[in-house]
Amino acid sequence: MSISKWIGGAIGWSFGGPIGAIIGLAIGSMVDAFSDGKNNPFLGEGEQTRGPRRPHYGSQSSPRTQSGDFEVSLLILSSIVIKADGIQDQRELDFVRNQFVSMYGKERANQAFRLFKNINNQNNIPIKQVCLQIKTMMDHPSRLQLMHFLFGIAKADGMVTDNEERQIHSISGFLGISQRDYESIKAMFYNSSDNAYKILEINKGATAEEVKKAYRTMAKKYHPDKVIHLGEAHRKGAEEKFRQVQTAYEQIQKEQGF
Repeated sequence: MSISKWIGGAIGWSFGGPIGAIIGLAIGSMVDAFSDGKNNPFLGEGEQTRGPRRPHYGSQSSPRTQSGDFEVSLLILSSIVIKADGIQDQRELDFVRNQFVSMYGKERANQAFRLFKNINNQNNIPIKQVCLQIKTMMDHPSRLQLMHFLFGIAKADGMVTDNEERQIHSISGFLGISQRDYESIKAMFYNSSDNAYKILEINKGATAEEVKKAYRTMAKKYHPDKVIHLGEAHRKGAEEKFRQVQTAYEQIQKEQGF
């Protein structure tokens, strides 16, 4: 699969606004690298391909988020988080690539990672503007999935640094993620005695009935079917959050004996 086919067929709203500008610059760098035209990834295999649709960013009628919109949003935010502590750890870069391989297969992951490396070379990415575009155009469950992935990147080298956590927290605010949802996802990547309660968004003194109600609410919020419109690959990724909600509930069940 050429990058032109991937981008042309899978990207909708993200080819406009600040995200579109970042993608365009990254693509331009890739074209320059293959300027002889013989191995240009944008030429396909002798067939004409249509370019991505360019919806008007900020229109009142928001198009449905496609898999490609999620991917490029994820690549840009991943680059921001990886740079947050001033060190681009190879384990974090490997995490990004390995996650894409597990979700999409090696060929598509290679294309995505080539784009990522060119995005990662860009300085002064407008974080707030990028996040506001995502907030405007992307549904809430997909934004929660973005947050889960970003914490996974930060934890890839063994720990989430303070700078990384602050950057992810800032991103979550711009994305319109509530503090309770942020703390729930964050708790999935830390070890402490009250993390199970944080994941279910309840206080440690919650009653058995409150715990059961919270579990039903969170299981519905994090159910993998919430992101099925992004494709089966992202549904599988969402299963990790769902499993952690189940594990948190089972831990509290055991503690309280109900």
